[in-house]
Amino acid sequence: MFTGLIEEIGTINRIDHISGGFRISVTAQKILDDLAVDHSVALNGVCLTTVTLGDNGFSAEAVGETLEKSTLSHLRTGDPVNLERAMRLSDRLGGHLVQGHVNGIGKIFRFQQRGNNWFLEVDLPGELTRYIIPEGSIALDGISLTVARMDGTRVGVSVIPHTYQNTVLKFRKAGDAMNVETDFFARYIENFLRNNRQGETFSEDWLKRMGY
Repeated sequence: MFTGLIEEIGTINRIDHISGGFRISVTAQKILDDLAVDHSVALNGVCLTTVTLGDNGFSAEAVGETLEKSTLSHLRTGDPVNLERAMRLSDRLGGHLVQGHVNGIGKIFRFQQRGNNWFLEVDLPGELTRYIIPEGSIALDGISLTVARMDGTRVGVSVIPHTYQNTVLKFRKAGDAMNVETDFFARYIENFLRNNRQGETFSEDWLKRMGY
């Protein structure tokens, strides 16, 4: 589990093909302090497991559905990436609860500076919009952001200068793909309601019987 607060921008220094996917080697500094083999680390919002660790970085493997649902297969040597270590239960939750389980890939429609801030608009896969509400949370490339505006399948978020300067957003432009993770509470609620309604329609009586 993560918070969506990026700790460091790392750099891809090597990508090796393995059976069914890739081993991705990343140069990093800050997150190495207490990182260990078998620890989880979020790379552009994708939860991966550390498989090797060195003085100047680490490597992790990505295979199967992880590559199909995320932008990791698009990475190239030299690319900057957002990095975040898994949260401790004793830590403050400064962003929002992020699983690192990417739900789909969005595409930047527009990214404009507005005074000292920036406004980012991203086109999302249509099936994800039902989990998003204005003022709700969304993770884009692992960054915890607040939804400022929705227009169909397009979501807009404001980006403060600190977030812009300390994440890969400063390298992003219109047309770039981004990993999208929606609020997992919304997905759990949807699943609960779908599996417990048994064909019934929502009503005051149904809500009372469900304990609300």
